[in-house]
Amino acid sequence: MAIKSFQGARRQQTNATENTPLKVSDYMTRDLITFTPEQTIESVMQTLIKNRISGGPVVNDKHELVGIISEGDCIKQISESRYYNMPMQDKTIEKFMARNVDTIDGNMNIFDAAKKFLEAKHRRFPIVENGKLVGQISQKDVLKAAMALKGQTWK
Repeated sequence: MAIKSFQGARRQQTNATENTPLKVSDYMTRDLITFTPEQTIESVMQTLIKNRISGGPVVNDKHELVGIISEGDCIKQISESRYYNMPMQDKTIEKFMARNVDTIDGNMNIFDAAKKFLEAKHRRFPIVENGKLVGQISQKDVLKAAMALKGQTWK
């Protein structure tokens, strides 16, 4: 008597990544809270606190990215203001924002973006197309992408 092996009905295997979005543009935030260089430090801090965000892109009137302002930049200003005993009501963010901003291509693979986050130690990267700010990807967006792909192959 022979032993039979039952493996169940054979299903045609599909590549899970064919239908799965893996680009940064699929997970980036498009509806951004942005700042202008003329805004005061206090108004930026109020916006960061109110919206529970840790920073955001700074754009000019043509919606071109000119910098990034973060909680750390604001804290630095608070510290300097206290040290020099100078009020900060009228201080604009233009002097305190980071100007040399690293960006990510919206067509980049989400896993390559995760690697860039680890290498650069940034919390967010703006996405610029044709000179205009179109979105932003954060570390949290990468985590959301990983959870959406959970259980599928990581290729």
